[in-house]
Amino acid sequence: MQLYSTNNSDLRVSFKEAVFNSLPADKGLYMPALIPQLDSYFIRNLPQYSLHDIAFFVATALIGDDIPEADLRRIVSDAINFEAPIRPLDSGLAVLELFHGPSLAFKDFGARFMSRAMAFLSAGDDRVLDVLVATSGDTGGAVALGFLGVPGTRVTILYPKGKVSPVQELQLTTHGQNIRAIEIDGTFDDCQALVKEAFNDQTLKSAFRLTSANSINIARLIPQTFYYFYAYAQLLVQGMEEVVFSVPSGNFGNIGAGLLAHKMGLPVRRFIAATNVNDTVPRFLETGRFEPRPSVQTLANAMDVGNPSNWVRIMDLFGYDNALVKQAVTAFTFTDADTRRAIQTIFDRYHYVACPHTAIAWLSAEAYRRQYPGSYATVFLSTAHPCKFPDMFAPEIAARITIPDQVKLLAGRNKEITALGNDFSAFKSYLLANS
Repeated sequence: MQLYSTNNSDLRVSFKEAVFNSLPADKGLYMPALIPQLDSYFIRNLPQYSLHDIAFFVATALIGDDIPEADLRRIVSDAINFEAPIRPLDSGLAVLELFHGPSLAFKDFGARFMSRAMAFLSAGDDRVLDVLVATSGDTGGAVALGFLGVPGTRVTILYPKGKVSPVQELQLTTHGQNIRAIEIDGTFDDCQALVKEAFNDQTLKSAFRLTSANSINIARLIPQTFYYFYAYAQLLVQGMEEVVFSVPSGNFGNIGAGLLAHKMGLPVRRFIAATNVNDTVPRFLETGRFEPRPSVQTLANAMDVGNPSNWVRIMDLFGYDNALVKQAVTAFTFTDADTRRAIQTIFDRYHYVACPHTAIAWLSAEAYRRQYPGSYATVFLSTAHPCKFPDMFAPEIAARITIPDQVKLLAGRNKEITALGNDFSAFKSYLLANS
């Protein structure tokens, strides 16, 4: 697999180099030099394959011989050890549940695959691999569990003070071993900026073997394509061949993976970018101007991103042609008040408990269906287990939530947290002093 930078289409690096560098030196993002077109027979016959089979086929098409097939199959089988079921709610509407992994969030697909790919690719290298990750909620928990106890790795998680849920904070701060958490006095955008700056600091690059576990890393993006193909396989079983995906969108890695799957041949009618009031992309699609703003804290905290990094990947997929992007992506934005009403409506109408991110995806799906009526399947993505947001629900809804065992176990653990401001010098000093 050869990759280039979104800032330099002539650059070529291997999959291994892209995984461990995370970001090109020119501060772009890595993209596949060739997007493989999957065989139409494979697409038509997706229902014949398991999630593992689909994941292996897609990963092989993208990664090629950078990881031998036997090792890649082992990585996929070990990483994706949970299901991603579609649950129909009414005629033409279904929810894709992506929270059945260890950290109870869709980020488990990317984090578990990436940790195992990194372990394979770094075999024989005795240097510690320092993994830096910024999180607005769910990424950090998935990365912590994905890398927990992996030999030769050390994970540093940056999260914004007071802007993650109590369960999410427990998932970030209670593991110990090779996982450490830093509470940043700022926003997710501040955390992300610190991680990016670290990769461009020559002192840190010389002192550490740095890589990122955010969706800026191509190894996070690739496995997120798997569940779009698997969702389509489940729809074909139900006799549905045309689909619209409504995707809760913050840093735009999730929807970016869906668009990559689409470019590989997955037939998708439209992608909906479902956002909260951090509406940089909806405003871009309306005005043609990409104008990031400081992120605003909302109930859907994993989507609180004012400057979504992965949007450049999406633009790159469409040759930076705004018109082509608009043909593929529609966006809607909703407030916290909308989100609260949606949670109640979803429960009343379907007896289904949706987390805030899922509720916004449903709102966007409904808005699209009203605007474009037709005979197609609309699938909205449920990206996190509702138990992560206990303060969100009325008593009648909260009573319907089953608390998974892994959350119960977290409650008795001590949190280990380092508190820092949002200036890079303090973060750099911390890394150098705690090597």
